[in-house]
Order: sequence, then C-alpha cells, then structure tokens
Amino acid sequence: MNKDIIIIGGGPAGLMAACRASELGAKVVVLEKNKQTGIKLLTTGGGRCNITNFIENYKDLANCYGKNGRFLLSAYSKFGVTELLNFFKERGIDTKLEKNNQIFPVSDKARDVLNSLTNFIIKNKGEIKTEANVKKIVIKNKKIEKIILNNGEEMSAKNYIIATGGRSYPLTGSTGDAYAWLKNFGHKITKLQPGLAPISLKDFFVKDLEGLSLSGVKLNLIEDNNKLITISGDIIFTANGISGPAALNLSSHIKAGSNSLVEIDFFPEQSELELDKNLQNLFSSKGQKDFKNILSELLKPKLSPVIIKLGNFDETKKANSITKDERKALLKLLKHFSLNILKVASYDKAMITVGGLDIKEVDPKTMQSKIISNLYLAGELLDLNGPTGGYNLQMCWSTGYVAGESALNN
Repeated sequence: MNKDIIIIGGGPAGLMAACRASELGAKVVVLEKNKQTGIKLLTTGGGRCNITNFIENYKDLANCYGKNGRFLLSAYSKFGVTELLNFFKERGIDTKLEKNNQIFPVSDKARDVLNSLTNFIIKNKGEIKTEANVKKIVIKNKKIEKIILNNGEEMSAKNYIIATGGRSYPLTGSTGDAYAWLKNFGHKITKLQPGLAPISLKDFFVKDLEGLSLSGVKLNLIEDNNKLITISGDIIFTANGISGPAALNLSSHIKAGSNSLVEIDFFPEQSELELDKNLQNLFSSKGQKDFKNILSELLKPKLSPVIIKLGNFDETKKANSITKDERKALLKLLKHFSLNILKVASYDKAMITVGGLDIKEVDPKTMQSKIISNLYLAGELLDLNGPTGGYNLQMCWSTGYVAGESALNN
C-alpha cells in the first residue's frame, strides 16, 4: 500500500498532522495501536479537554516552555492559539475561557474534540487504521523504506511522521515506543522522567494535612541549599505529599534521586518584614487571647495544629506574652514551610514525560528529522514540556500541524 504520508500515533499531534496533510490533498493513513484513537486526549482536563492556554502572543507562549521554548517560535507563529481556536470553531467546536486562561470546549466533552479531528480526516479521504502495532521500521540510505506491522503487513509512503507520545499514562498506550526506534536511527534521546505528577514527601506530619487546599501559595524548589525555581499557584495535600497545579508544575523540575526540598510561602503577597510587622500588631492587639486561637485566624484549621507542633509552641500562651524568638520562629514556618521530597510519582500518574528526542536534531521550521530525510516528528516525544493548563496540548497541535504540512510539501 503506497501513501503520501504514514503517521504513527493517533494522539493530538498525529491527528492534527493528518488533518493538515489531508486538508492539503495528501493521501494519509494514521496508524494507532489501540482500538481507538485519542485515548489519552479523552482524559485531559478531567475528561473536559483543556485544549490550550489563551496566550495570543506566540513569543510569550514559547517562553512558557523554559530553555527549549525557542524551538517552538516558528510553529507557534504559523499555528498558534488563535489559529487553533479558529480551526476548532470551523469544525463546530465552540470554546470558553476559564481560570488561569485555560480554554475548554463549551460542551465540556473531550470526545467532541476528538470526533471533530477524526471526522475531518475521514471527510478529506484520510484513513485511520486502529490496532495497527508497528513491529519494525526499515531504514535504507538514511530514509525509511517501509513499516512492518505486528500482523506482518508491510506499508510504505513518501514521508513518515512519528507522533507516538512519551511514557506518561502508559495504560492509554503511551509507552514510549518511539524512543527505541529513534535511537536505532541515530537520534539522541535526552534523560527521561515523569513530569506534571504528584510529589511524595518524607515528612510524617503530611498525613495530618490530607485534603487541605491552598490557593495562591508560592513554592520554592531547593537543592543543595540553592533555590532552583519558584512557582506560584494552588496546591492540595494528599495522604503522602502534595498535588494541584503548582505542585505538578514544580514536579517537572525535580531531578530523580536528588536530595531536594520544597518550601511553601503561605503569605507570598507579604514580605518577611511586612508579615513580621503584622504579626507584632496582631499579638499586641489580642492581649489575653490564646496563641492557638490567634493562629486559627491566620490559617486554615488543618494547618494550625501542624504549625504549633513543628514550632513546639505553647498553644495556650497569651498573645501579649509571645517572645520575639517565638514570633520569628512562627514567621519562618509561615514563609519557609520546609518539606523533604521523597520522589515524583511514576509515569502512570504523570501527565507528561520530561525529556525526549533532542530538538537539535529536528528542524523547527518543518519538524523534519536532520538524520532521516523522510521522517517528521511531532508532539510529546520531543524534548519539550510546559506547565499544566493546556500548554502541552498546544505544543502537540502546533508541531503536528507543521509536520503534516511539511511532510506533504517537502
């Protein structure tokens, strides 16, 4: 069977590549090893599909992906947030803006997003082949010659796109198959680890905070007494650690096996000097009120007893008897609440894979491999990762779009 383009991977990047290529008239086939496409897409945004994050300026958007973000400038200038929303609107998907600039379909159904993609491919006479597991990719003279499926079927095309995703949520079929293929082709794969995942902590008292949600706190990642990164946002304490948007974003920066801490600043809107002054005023104004009752005015109920225990405070001590040393100890706990990191959760709980195909070996303007001339690459298998909130899906949409267009035109 001869096609213009064979796309391996029926996730967001692969489907968008097929949409663009088939729209331009290419004979396209998408190979998906699962019984259906887009299984991981259906889980995004709690099943509602957080399509993207509303940052119109493509340079600002690219900056959200750290040092590798510059790679995305070309793709985002060609097919950024505005273009993506127009794409879906033209295919019957109206969207809405929610907290933190997150964009969702008005229907709140990821299935609608998936159906709009697959219907468009079929409308343009593209083919989607499910339960098509690639056994071998045959290379000859730095080009892919053919693909052999597990059932023995052989397929060939002018150009190929690999968009199989990373290792996160392996139950959805995202098992990192492409990393081994690409290494065999001569590509470099950077160090891989789970990202956007819950963080497990060593501290015994964390179980007492289970279920506690905090908004707008600041998290500092500390390694060998050096502050590596600061992230602000919402967190929730679990039975053995922390989760929520800010914790998930921090997790992508934690090195496996490192001896690191996370510090929580419960009052990021106040400097230490300002908070110290406010504490002085509070204690002096409360006179004979017990310390524990004053603390309950400052903090959520679950947090107060833990602060009292960690600071070894006398909870019945009267406000006007609090010493300077006790006040400074409380200040430290409120601004530098230190937690010892045990590990980041495994791939089965991670939203993305940190690391991947070295982007120096991919042309950012076309997504073409610099090693295999008829190969294009898109999506999460690239060494690109952004924060939670639609950024990683946008990266898949944009790189997929460019790969689909380039694989036909080059």
